[in-house]
Amino acid sequence: MAGSSPVLDISCLTVAYEHEGVLQTAVRNFDLRIEAGQTYGLVGESGSGKTTVALAIMRYLGKGGRVIDGSIMFNGLDMLPLNTDALRHVWGKEIALVPQNPQSALNPSMRVGEQIAEILRRHLGLDRRTAMARAADLLQMVRVPDPDRVLRAYPHQISGGMQQRVLIAMALSTEPGLLILDEPTTGLDVTTQAAILDLFSDLTEERRTAVLYVTHNLGVVATLCDRVAVLYAGELVEDAPVQELFQFPYHPYTEGLMDSIPQVGQLKADVSLRAIPGQIPPLGERPDGCVFAPRCALAIEECTVRRPSFEGAAGDRRVRCHRWMEIAAGEISTRQETAQPSPILLPEKGETVLRTENLEVYFELRRSLTDMLQRRPGQVVKAVDGVDLTLDKAQTLGIVGESGSGKTTLARAIVGLAERTGGEIDLLDIRLPVGLDSRSLETMRHLQYVFQNPDDALNPHMTVGRTLQRPFISFLGMSLQEAAERIPEMLQIVRLPASYAGRYPAQLSGGEKQRVAIARAFATDPDLLIADEPVSALDVSVQASILNLLRDLQLDNHNSLVFISHNLAVVGYLADRIAVMYLGRIMEIADSSRLFEAPMHPYTEALLASIPQIETDPSLQRKPLEGDVPSQINPPSGCPFHPRCPRFLGDICRSELPAWQDTGSGDRIFCHIPLEDLRLAQKEH
Repeated sequence: MAGSSPVLDISCLTVAYEHEGVLQTAVRNFDLRIEAGQTYGLVGESGSGKTTVALAIMRYLGKGGRVIDGSIMFNGLDMLPLNTDALRHVWGKEIALVPQNPQSALNPSMRVGEQIAEILRRHLGLDRRTAMARAADLLQMVRVPDPDRVLRAYPHQISGGMQQRVLIAMALSTEPGLLILDEPTTGLDVTTQAAILDLFSDLTEERRTAVLYVTHNLGVVATLCDRVAVLYAGELVEDAPVQELFQFPYHPYTEGLMDSIPQVGQLKADVSLRAIPGQIPPLGERPDGCVFAPRCALAIEECTVRRPSFEGAAGDRRVRCHRWMEIAAGEISTRQETAQPSPILLPEKGETVLRTENLEVYFELRRSLTDMLQRRPGQVVKAVDGVDLTLDKAQTLGIVGESGSGKTTLARAIVGLAERTGGEIDLLDIRLPVGLDSRSLETMRHLQYVFQNPDDALNPHMTVGRTLQRPFISFLGMSLQEAAERIPEMLQIVRLPASYAGRYPAQLSGGEKQRVAIARAFATDPDLLIADEPVSALDVSVQASILNLLRDLQLDNHNSLVFISHNLAVVGYLADRIAVMYLGRIMEIADSSRLFEAPMHPYTEALLASIPQIETDPSLQRKPLEGDVPSQINPPSGCPFHPRCPRFLGDICRSELPAWQDTGSGDRIFCHIPLEDLRLAQKEH
């Protein structure tokens, strides 16, 4: 690639936003070159400027945003002078963007096929029939099963992973020279993510497409990218080939990002995650010297007064740090001390806090007029189908599985937000009524819920103090004054200043909002806390601080925790035991350490194989799970996993439901394959 003309050549790009008549710089002196067939990762925390760079390339910054210096060259074409008409020719045809949220990018009122065909008619001049045939070919290319059905479907009728594949098909439909991917797999489960990453890899290799991959997921970057640029507070701080950067980062910020990530198999009893202290300074408040100096453990006086240059380092890499040569020589590092957790005693088997027995949650689908006229029976979605779980005091139970496996429905049934249709739920040996309306305030005090998105959970019109007062008043019967006196204590518990009591949610970062939501949940000292994907939308450093917070709060208060996530490394770090769900059923339940060392069920094995990791050995290859989760309306007969199982035995898997097998250590698996055969397979793996 060296010496060839780059597809994208960005030089000294500076982008600013106008706020109340003042221009505030968001990206400063940004340089990047992407060759044909090269995938370039752009990583950094929220607020670092990643999406601003992507939108600047597209010339789609929106009101108030403008490029005030530098150049953006695409295949020799200067993008900055182009007017809107010229840009419309480039958008979609020459440069394509795949955003993070497919639901906001797809038109809910148009069928999928028509949305793809419209692009083909506009940019390639195809007639309606040819465009629709080409749309079907594109869906097949991105490995959409039953493409004819998906062509006729509306976006809401297909899964999130399928919607993302549709967006990718649309982006690739005109064979663009540059593909910009802005967090396209953040909300996807590991198997769907693995399939899409493999798809990107195959397509860029075949078509020699240049790719800019914007993400905060370093494991994805290590899996997919050739090079990676690290952005902090609008400035590039490191740029290197991906293997070199992950083997030995030269910048303290890169070291901090890597140390924030729980590695597969790391346990909370063995290590505390090292979150980067502080946060990115807002626009208009960035320091004159090194922008990272206020958060850097290695900062010296020079760092606070003089901005470091972005200079060439050893080999084909660049770094912006006054002390990078000392880091490269191994003389200093932010990673010298291993962060050890506070002493923790793993909970012994004791009082049972939660027990579910044959829990079922079925949803009856509304029949259409045609169904009623033709007297077709109603269809039922078996979201949770016979789940037995127990959780002891002070333990954490992790629940993992693909999208559609029933994780969230199970959690909502336990808390009473989804009405169960069968089975029983006991909290502290007290049988819980079906719905939330039937439960007493005392019951709800002992059972609290932390949602994935704190924006949905916090009232935007209430201050933090008012939000935290409510559980004390509603559940504990305190007066307004008594509740107000508890607010500083609750903020201190979640490591927030007492002054935050007067702030509104809009004045908080995503991580700060989640801390407030956790403080509210812990206010009543619940016996059971259910956390549903509480860190999936957070940066890796903020995620690390929230995981450490949950760990410490549980250690201090001896609460039990149900922790749901599609990030298996995160679940493995925090959970004592893990339940693996598939199509509404538990496939395996085991202690975290044993499950990661030797997963017994083929589904668990496939999930672990799909996790993108920061690997230094390029010979290590993932073997992602094939196919998609079957319909919960018409689930497979026999073992629900048999259509996708790499160890499929034959008729017994197809026709008979497996029996539970106990491994002898308290772990259980739901599988026909004898335990000894599964153990032997693990030894051979």
